[in-house]
Parts: sequence; C-alpha cells; structure tokens
Amino acid sequence: MPATKRTSAAAPVSVRPLAEPDLDRVDEIFRVAFGTFLGIPEPRTFFGTADYVRTRWATDPHAAFAATLEGEVVGSNFATDWGSVGYFGPLTVRPDLWDRGIGRRLMEPVMACFDTWENRHLGLFTFSHSPKHLELYRRYGFWPRFLTAIMKKQVTVSAAVPGRVLYGELTAAERPEALSLSRALTGAVYEGLSLEREITATQAQGLGDTILLEGADSDSDLDGLAVCHCGAGSEAGEDVCFVKFGAVRPGPDAADRFERLLDACEQLATEKGLGQLDAGTNLARQDAYRRMADRGFRTWLQGVTMHKPNEPGYSHPDAYVIDDWR
Repeated sequence: MPATKRTSAAAPVSVRPLAEPDLDRVDEIFRVAFGTFLGIPEPRTFFGTADYVRTRWATDPHAAFAATLEGEVVGSNFATDWGSVGYFGPLTVRPDLWDRGIGRRLMEPVMACFDTWENRHLGLFTFSHSPKHLELYRRYGFWPRFLTAIMKKQVTVSAAVPGRVLYGELTAAERPEALSLSRALTGAVYEGLSLEREITATQAQGLGDTILLEGADSDSDLDGLAVCHCGAGSEAGEDVCFVKFGAVRPGPDAADRFERLLDACEQLATEKGLGQLDAGTNLARQDAYRRMADRGFRTWLQGVTMHKPNEPGYSHPDAYVIDDWR
C-alpha cells in the first residue's frame, strides 16, 4: 500500500470505537486485506459494490471498533448481536501490519460486547485453509466445526409464493407483531435466537427487505423468514440478492417449508430486477445444502465457522437455515 505512511515497529496500538469519519479508510483496508490474502490482482476492487463496513457500523455503532497506530486507522472489527447468538467480523488489518498482534487487540472489545449482551453461543466465519486464523480464534475459545458454503445461482422467474409478505410493505402498526412472530420462529430454531436487529436495520438503511412466510396451517405462526440484502450499497452488491439469514419453522414438513422459502427469495430477486441469488449454509445442515445444490446453487467461496462453546448451535441435520457469519 504505497500511499500509506510508514509506522514504527515499536509504536503502540490503540483500539477505540469506530467513528463515521473512519469509514472510508476502514472500507479500503477491509477490501485490500481480503483481496491480498486471496491473491486478487486488484485487491482494492474486491467485493465490488457490496458494503460490509458502513452497513454494520450503521446497524450498531457501539459494536464497531478501530485499531490505530500513530493516530492512523490500521484495522477494524465488528460484533453482531442475534439474541442468544453473537458473532463477529469482518476483522481486517492493513496487510503490511499483519502478524503484529493487531488482530488480538481487535478481539478484546468484541469479546467484551458478547459479555455485555450475554450471548450463549458465539461464532465467526474464517478461512478453513489458514492455520494462522484458526489458531488466533482458538485462543479465545472458538473451535472449527463444519465447512460453510457461500453459494450463488442465476435467478429464474418463478411463480408467486402463497402467503409471502414483505416486512417493508407492512404498516407501522403491523410491524411489532411481525417482529414478535419472527422471534417466535427463530426461537424455535435455537432458543433465544433473534433477528429483530437485522430486520429493522435492513429496513431503516434501505438495504433490501425481509420475507415473512405466513403459516399454512395457522394464522398465528410464521412458516419462515429471510432477511435479504439487494443490490449495490448493501452486503449483496450490484445485481445480487443476498440472503443474510433465512430459516423455517422446524418439525414435520420443514423441508417443504424450506423449498417455499427459497422460492420466495427468488421471487424477491425477480421483483427487484436482480440476476443473482447468493446464500450460504453450514454443511452440517445436510438436507438444506443438498436442496440448494439441487436447485442450481454453486459454491463460490468456502470457509469454516468456528464456535464457542464447541457445540453445533443451530447447525445440525434437522436445521433448515441460511447464513454464513461473514
């Protein structure tokens, strides 16, 4: 990074809350760090028009942190609160400062966030082929489990899905009930799991929309939900609908509900005029993965989720869940 000034090897690293004026620099470091690690010829262009930095900072500025060296921002990390579940990332450091312990310093405030939030199950997504990453996070009690496939498919026009409601189309009076039903659904998937923060942030920032599938057998339950980012400026990027989280009510007929949810995601992408649908799933969710592959989803990025404690959480064969903890 020739434009970056030299920093003293002995200079102390400081960590502070991430502020809005930092966002452009943090975004650049985020792209260059990932692009450099993966060997992208032009690392600054990695992730294209997708935005992970501004969206996550806007969702919870108090859970975003910057590392500084001699007054210059050199790295960042973000914590995410999903009720009983917490995860962090992306954690990125300027490449010329790798292996200086800055990543460890950026772990400290996110672990403090998890203590404050009292999350019961913690996680992250990292590179499965990198011993350095696995060892760093192991020091904090995280353990690698199954691979996670981040997949994509070309959108095909599909028929309208019965019972599909979009959170963005609800009135202000209707939204609290929708959030309550969503908590009941995710709580059935894993006790205390809540996507309320993601649903409201997606709506408030204009990042996309949340699909709600009304129950086929009951007016009081949801069959499924999917928080979707759409297009440039969101975590999806240009011409992409990205399912950040999706889940269906567990139990009998969960597989059928999952198929219906995938149909609804493709319908939303079609309505938004987007050509690609992205979604990730942990390979411990075997049937969910098989069904996505059978639909034409193909893996374009693969990593491993690490868990604390070393338990599956909601990644098990009976779970029909889409996410990737990036």
